[in-house]
Amino acid sequence: MEGASPGGAVPDGAGACGVPQLRGARLAEGLNAGRELRKELQKAKDDYNMAAGTISSLQRQLEIQESQLRRTTSEKETLQRKLREQENQLQAMSTKICSLSEEREHEEMMMATEKENCSLRQAVTEQKSKLAEQNKLISELQGTVSQLRAEVLSSRHHIHKQQQAQQEIQSRAEALQHRELQTRVALECITSRFERYRSKIIQATFSTAGSKPPQAEVTDEEVLEAMQKIINERLEFHQMLKQKGVKVPSLYSIDTSSPSPASAKGRRKSPARHLSMPEKQP
Repeated sequence: MEGASPGGAVPDGAGACGVPQLRGARLAEGLNAGRELRKELQKAKDDYNMAAGTISSLQRQLEIQESQLRRTTSEKETLQRKLREQENQLQAMSTKICSLSEEREHEEMMMATEKENCSLRQAVTEQKSKLAEQNKLISELQGTVSQLRAEVLSSRHHIHKQQQAQQEIQSRAEALQHRELQTRVALECITSRFERYRSKIIQATFSTAGSKPPQAEVTDEEVLEAMQKIINERLEFHQMLKQKGVKVPSLYSIDTSSPSPASAKGRRKSPARHLSMPEKQP
């Protein structure tokens, strides 16, 4: 632990400072993704509302067309009933004409009857024409009703797909919110550990002999400067002992040997103990 060089102490502090920044960046990415999913969810809700409005409009049109179809069918039945009545009247008049054909005194009546028959035939012809028009209109209305029903089915299928997409987006949003909560908890844990680590570094740095305890909050740059000062003072003291002929171990003896990964990992995990070593100076 005594062989740590001055250049190796600074990166440990700098690396610890970068951990919350990395977690903060990941958290920001999670928040951005959550906002994008919320926008997609809002868009899916708007599409669903628009499709529901379209369905309502199509259903109203369908009800209007069905009402027209019922009215037209009723008119058709009325025309057919009138046509049967007029045909019965025509048959009765024909029978009447046959019974009066041998009587000359009823010639004027026959002429009047024939005129009436012509009028009835014309009325029947007009009624048949109207009936053909009504049948054509009914066929058109039935085609329109079938088309509207197909559009209603298509709109319902589209709404079903929109609901499925909305549920999927909702599930993704809930999963992202769960991940965001986990990230927040992990970030709070890491921030707490970092603050404890920084507090130990500050305590070890300013608790050495000749150091003045800080009166206010200490910045990372001030902590690094104090650590560098302690290291430089230790090097100067070591050099002074060597010049006086005192046998002291070399500060660089550990650096010249090739440390194992486990020992290097152990040094990285105990920065506070490393920084507190200068307290043994006379």
